[in-house]
Order: sequence, then structure tokens, then C-alpha cells
Amino acid sequence: MATLPSLLTLAAVLAGCGSTIEGQAVPEGAGAGGASAEFTRLLTECDAVTDEQIAEAVGVEAIERGFFGAICRWDTAGAGAPAKVTFNWFETGSLDTERETAQRLGYAVENTTVEGRRAVLMRPPDDPASCGISAGASTTGIFGWWVQYAPGAAPPDPCAAAVTLARLTLDLSS
Repeated sequence: MATLPSLLTLAAVLAGCGSTIEGQAVPEGAGAGGASAEFTRLLTECDAVTDEQIAEAVGVEAIERGFFGAICRWDTAGAGAPAKVTFNWFETGSLDTERETAQRLGYAVENTTVEGRRAVLMRPPDDPASCGISAGASTTGIFGWWVQYAPGAAPPDPCAAAVTLARLTLDLSS
């Protein structure tokens, strides 16, 4: 015999199944026009610099793509100090916000330029193997690169690698 709570749950489920939704069903990914056109380049920002250019800038032989989304990540391998490389592109971001956030985190912050654009170089405290740079994007917003070498090895300068990646990002001929 059914209990009152189970009968109420069944009634709620059946009531939800009886509603009608207006519109035309389309298979997933088959939408056309409208808002979906805004996202045609959603992940192409991760290809602003080639994997080979990233590996060369960081000083390693090989690179493996990791997570790609709002933030792109790579891990390096081969000769050279292992590193993690991160790229971000915020179409509505600002350098002031990046600077303020880095300062709140206690990072050493330095104003600089990359290919004539304002930029902010950031170094986390107590981690000389990490460095990031944010710069004004060639269109709107900002982009940033972070290079974090593994502790223990004698890595190259992470700021030099981050700046090189920022230059490559702004080099429209690459």
C-alpha cells in the first residue's frame, strides 16, 4: 500500500509530465544563427600562439595541451625544466583589475609594455620560478600568460618566457 508522501511525489511527477513546451525541437548542436553565431571563435584564442612557439619560449622539447576553455593550459616535457603554462583572454577585462588583484595577493607588480601596449608583469611572493603578464589585447579586453616552472630545477627566467609569449600573441604576422 502506498504511503501519503509517495503518493504526493507521484502526483507531482505526473503533473510535471503533463506540461507542453512551445517551439521546435532540433538535435543538439544543430542550432543556426542567433546567439550561437557569437561563439564561433570560442576556443580559437587558445591557438593564438602555436604549441611549438610555446615550447620554444619556455625552453622545452615538448608540450601537451591540457584544459581548454576560458583559460587554456599546457604542460611541458622533455629537456629543460618542466613547466605549466596558462593563457587567458578576457574580452571585458582590464589591466587595473589584474594589477589590483595581484597586489591583493601580495605579488610584486611592475608596469611595462609589450609591442607598444600597456602591460602588467606579476611575480608571486616566494616563488621565483613563476611569473605572469597581462596586456591589452589587439581587439578588446586583456590577455595574460603565466609560466610556472617546477620547483627544484634551475629554470630559465619565467618572466622572459611570459613576455615572449605575450609578444607572440600580439604579433599579427605569426
